[in-house]
Amino acid sequence: MAVYISLLKEYEDNETVVYKLGPHENTMGKMKLNKIIREFSELEEIKDFPSTFYFDRAAHRLAVCLVKEEGVFPVKTAFES
Repeated sequence: MAVYISLLKEYEDNETVVYKLGPHENTMGKMKLNKIIREFSELEEIKDFPSTFYFDRAAHRLAVCLVKEEGVFPVKTAFES
């Protein structure tokens, strides 16, 4: 089964970054990453979808941005598998 999660950046400063996430742009939740303490939090659940499924995979993608891509968070990105 293929998985695609769209991530759209809403806000970023030196401490946090906020992304909308979901299977498509009509059905999205929201998550925040505290870049200082490296902690993810869910701000809005994705309605009618298992939120941890999407949240965990989106967090993985943002962790790659934080660590491997040296803190560069694109305006639009995705998790694909």
